[in-house]
Amino acid sequence: MQIHETTLRGVLVVEPDLHADARGWLCETFRADRYVAAGIPAAFEQENLSSSHAGVLRGLHFQYPHPQGKFVQVLEGKVFDVVLDVRRGSPTFGRYETFTLTADRPQQLWIPPGFAHGFCAQTERALCSYRCTRTYVASAQRRVAWNDPALAIPWPVSNPRLSPEDAAARTLAEQGVLPDYEG
Repeated sequence: MQIHETTLRGVLVVEPDLHADARGWLCETFRADRYVAAGIPAAFEQENLSSSHAGVLRGLHFQYPHPQGKFVQVLEGKVFDVVLDVRRGSPTFGRYETFTLTADRPQQLWIPPGFAHGFCAQTERALCSYRCTRTYVASAQRRVAWNDPALAIPWPVSNPRLSPEDAAARTLAEQGVLPDYEG
């Protein structure tokens, strides 16, 4: 397993070791001792699967209060993934990093609490798994506009399929409630 740090402190890309032969391949998708040593918690309270069609954009989501860390992996298809630092006072506040996650090359993405997350499906179907460090609390759900002009995220679609809630999301500057950076 290889762990890669990103430009957003705490956000990690995990590349599990693949064991391939003529039948296909196998990899460990989670092993507590190795992941804890890398800074990824072993305890998750909730696991979700989402299936999205090409052009569907989900995000940018975060939960506050009751912030969640998320451990994301694509099980089928390909997504353009975005992680945005929304922690007030953080040296990287308002910065984002993008990733291409695909089932063909199984990578995992660790997103600590305090970051917003979103993705756009780039294949006919994209199946994503994400483990969360806390359970979902509807009243704590927050959204940053996917097309916030101050962020200028280079999404691979100009007219994505959005939920009504994501379509109505406010910009980062308009967010009234944000987590604080605890550096």
